[in-house]
Amino acid sequence: MKHDIVLYILVMTAVTLAIRLVPLTLLRRPIKNRCLRSFLYYVPYVTLAVMTFPAIVEATQIPAAGGAALLAGIALAWVGASLFQVSAACCAVVFLMEFVFIK
Repeated sequence: MKHDIVLYILVMTAVTLAIRLVPLTLLRRPIKNRCLRSFLYYVPYVTLAVMTFPAIVEATQIPAAGGAALLAGIALAWVGASLFQVSAACCAVVFLMEFVFIK
């Protein structure tokens, strides 16, 4: 059992180092390909969105409450509300929907 945990940690360490070191050693010159640069620019944003959006819907007792909060947050952010205002409004939407629909 303990031997397995040590093996798992070593494998995770090797994978993490490989992911970070291989591009560093292989790519010595700046990337000039416009398409590849554009792709690499958006990778962090896409990764964050893929991790965040399902969690927004699944974190509530009613998935529709999470969806409504997501739409409210997008609308408020679109009109220029601050991050605090958006998050407070999303919490209020979830609270009200769950208060009304869960008895």
